[in-house]
Amino acid sequence: MPLAEIVPAPPLAVGVGLPWDQPVGDAVAAIAAARAAHGDTFTLTSGRDHYLFTFSPRGVESFYGLPEEAASKGVADYLMLRRKLPDGIFDGRRTLPGSLFRRDDVAGYLRHLDDALAQTLADLGAAGEADVFALTRRLGHRMGLASWAGPDAADGDTFEALVEAFDTLDGSDAFVHPDAMAAVAASGKTAERAALEVVVEHVGSAVDRLLDDDVTDHALFARIVAAWAHEPEDVRRRGVALDVALIHVASMSNLAAALGWALVDLLDHPREAAAVVAGDADLAQRCALESTRLAQRSIMARTVLSPVTLDVGDAVLEVPAGWTVATLLPLLNTTAGPGLDRWDPDRWDRHRLADTSGLASPQLVTAFGHGRHTCPAQPFALAAMTAAVSTLLATYDLEPRWTSRPSPVPAQIGGIARADGPCVVAYTLR
Repeated sequence: MPLAEIVPAPPLAVGVGLPWDQPVGDAVAAIAAARAAHGDTFTLTSGRDHYLFTFSPRGVESFYGLPEEAASKGVADYLMLRRKLPDGIFDGRRTLPGSLFRRDDVAGYLRHLDDALAQTLADLGAAGEADVFALTRRLGHRMGLASWAGPDAADGDTFEALVEAFDTLDGSDAFVHPDAMAAVAASGKTAERAALEVVVEHVGSAVDRLLDDDVTDHALFARIVAAWAHEPEDVRRRGVALDVALIHVASMSNLAAALGWALVDLLDHPREAAAVVAGDADLAQRCALESTRLAQRSIMARTVLSPVTLDVGDAVLEVPAGWTVATLLPLLNTTAGPGLDRWDPDRWDRHRLADTSGLASPQLVTAFGHGRHTCPAQPFALAAMTAAVSTLLATYDLEPRWTSRPSPVPAQIGGIARADGPCVVAYTLR
């Protein structure tokens, strides 16, 4: 059946598509051009999907106020990630990523981060060269796997096997390299399915070892296992492994990328870097927020499940089921007020902007989202980024080897930017 129209109908951006469906040189620039041509609210059709984009202050506020049961972020995220991930990873999950960030959980993760940082420093040694984003990605893998993948997951051959598997399984490819998703679909996700079986093998073995092991250091993993306690052994092992797989792919890759940009930005700002090394944890957190804000490439989307009303300021739109309502953070975060295209950690006071007087709405700028849709991992992510950049900068003198600032992958439309090419630093012990 044809999709019902939005009433009144916003302008249609003809010939504009998203990179899942057609070649797009720069996804953010393409949406920016459509906005310049059609105003703050417009529609576009990409493949089989129909999008309503809004950028007006009232439209963005109304967007964040949409009820999840009628316009679902969860469904929109699922529809994006399933372009890359095997369907089996979503079915029947009993421990979901959103339930991971209770205060006592975060304290445990930060203990694992300390261990992961110590191992990272040991691996780096006294001097050498490293790619910033490869370094932070590996650190994220080690911390996450130690936190929720069970005994030995962050050590030795098991760790190396899981890193290789999760790099193949990486769900963020759905929005970092959307132009590659047609090839993933054509392959039947063969590589991804094989990688998932590697995770099942290793995490399933950890389930067996946990039964006779002290669970104190593996409290979250023990909680995941307990959710499957009454199932037959093969069902339990696989169920736990798939829970862990979804948790890991949903939780770590954006954090690793944000940490990479925080290091890049501090290396570009020696005064702030020196203060972080001297122990200014509040500044380190504000730097993390600012780097995350500027590194955002997120399309924020809601799949409309039942009709909703969207007030965009100059009109009130009736949006039928089947549409996707969206906004794009990199456009709002850098254009909503004066000076927002510049890195300035002093614009933050704790988790909020210190001064919103220059904004038509405070909701036009964000690092981690607003209201009910604020990322539940925000406190953990900021604590982890603060600890990691402080440790790395205090341990090593870092010298960038890039001649111009690293730039995002052009086709990326979602998550925190990934660098479009190597981002190498030389390091020596202080």
